[in-house]
Amino acid sequence: MNPFEKRSLELNRRAFLSKSAVGLGSAALASLLGMRFWQPGGGAEQASSGGVDGVLNALHHAPKAKRLIYLFQSGGPSQLELFDYKPLLNKRRGEDLPESVRDGQRLTGMTSGQDSFPLVGSQFGFKQYGQSGAWVSDLLPYTSQVVDEMCIVKSMYTEAINHDPAITFFQTGSQQPGRPSIGSWLSYGLGSSNENLPAFTVLLSRGTGRPNGQPLYSRLWGNGFLHSLHQGVQFRSAKDPVLYLNDPAGLDRAGRRRMLDQLEKLNALERERTHDPEIESRIAQYEMAYRMQTSVPEVMNIEEEPDHTYQMYGPDSTTPGTFAANCLLARRLAERGVRFIQLYHMGWDQHENLPGAIERQAKDVDQASAALIMDLKQRGMLEDTLVIWGGEFGRTNYSQGTLTETNYGRDHHPRCFTMWMAGGGIKPGMVYGETDDFGYNITDKPVHVHDFQATMLHLLGIDHEKLTYKYQGRRFRLTDVEGHIVHDILA
Repeated sequence: MNPFEKRSLELNRRAFLSKSAVGLGSAALASLLGMRFWQPGGGAEQASSGGVDGVLNALHHAPKAKRLIYLFQSGGPSQLELFDYKPLLNKRRGEDLPESVRDGQRLTGMTSGQDSFPLVGSQFGFKQYGQSGAWVSDLLPYTSQVVDEMCIVKSMYTEAINHDPAITFFQTGSQQPGRPSIGSWLSYGLGSSNENLPAFTVLLSRGTGRPNGQPLYSRLWGNGFLHSLHQGVQFRSAKDPVLYLNDPAGLDRAGRRRMLDQLEKLNALERERTHDPEIESRIAQYEMAYRMQTSVPEVMNIEEEPDHTYQMYGPDSTTPGTFAANCLLARRLAERGVRFIQLYHMGWDQHENLPGAIERQAKDVDQASAALIMDLKQRGMLEDTLVIWGGEFGRTNYSQGTLTETNYGRDHHPRCFTMWMAGGGIKPGMVYGETDDFGYNITDKPVHVHDFQATMLHLLGIDHEKLTYKYQGRRFRLTDVEGHIVHDILA
């Protein structure tokens, strides 16, 4: 054969295989993202009406929950002031924490240098409520009225003793940054049930307990090594709820459509050149942003809510950016098919001046948290919406700094703390687990962070050991290499 002719055939074969590889790769990613092939000028067609499918072709078992609202209380709420009633601490106020109770536990640098660790009980009263007889603080009058809808877990424990690794552990399953967050795993596995809104949204609020306290980082709702399509989308209380969503001045919707079509062609060229599957995610994100230009203003417009709804959530619900307003938005997002809605409320890190600070902080969240449960229930949504409330760790039973008649602080305490869950397949009217009389160690039914995550995924129809992603030669999952479903709290 003529060598020039042979060379031409080789080039043609290379070109064919190269373009085939790109095409097959695009098809594979389209399948992964639940989308059919790209249609210039028309956006991405959806494989199923009204949403985008995830990587799971079928759920591992019948789900109890379709969506999740996670009310994360950043900073570490004191369980001893809210849910874990310990009268012994008031009886032995000022006495030093027995070494037999502490048992050599590592302390933070903020209290490790103290000469003594004086025990201190709550200055606030407690009463029992509901069929479970749950003890609830006077700081939470509204929450106390809905305990029959809740499962209060008093035996949570974690491994991290400082904020950043502790929050990262709860949100990603690892203390080291870089892993996908809970919402990203759910977006990857389950996809979205609304093609006009993200599967994973984030709302932030700053509490009045310690308004300039521990900050938060956007990587807490990041996608890690998953495609960027799965990262959380932060909704803000400002004029532009989602950054960079609005068109610049002088560009109308038709012009935006033409621009996206041309941009898709450029991205397609780059995709063929580099074979980078992330380009497909970028194209999908542009299309989602285009659709969100109409869906976001509609969902953020709470003026259509009736007055009795505002009264239910409390006076703060009319102030954008507050926890109450975000709870109301969470319900609106849930109604519209958003899979995972994450609220972060800052201000619980009360190392000093705890009595005054926690009273203000509890008032921020009490009425709205209870209202969210009642609102979901009256709309018939609580039974398939899982609501979670809790922070990254608890607080110590001894005072950080000087203990006075009216004032004290509490340091971080990972050994035991309280969270509650409601709806979505959780057994209502239940208190699970117990701590010792000092409120320092768990005595019954411990629940690790990975157990909590495994149970959460189970309620959504997912086997936590089977939702994995291969990265750098290892198959990763939210629960890392451990985690057990807490069957006792399932309805």
